[in-house]
Amino acid sequence: MPDLPPNLTWERAVPPDATGPGPWIEIAFGEGDDGDAPVYIRETSDPDNVVTTNRRKWDAFVLGVQAGEFDHFVEGMDH
Repeated sequence: MPDLPPNLTWERAVPPDATGPGPWIEIAFGEGDDGDAPVYIRETSDPDNVVTTNRRKWDAFVLGVQAGEFDHFVEGMDH
């Protein structure tokens, strides 16, 4: 596991009507508020496997999701 800052606050991305244990994605924001501030991502079923990116890339990803740029990945899936 990478060296993670202590006291990260993990936010779980769970649909409001979700049931069951997941697995779910969790996100934690590191210190700082600029584009280089770290963002940590993990899956609840494997919490020791943490991916790190930065706030600039995370914000671009979120805007892409909101704009529907990734919808083709879930076409035909049960939601």
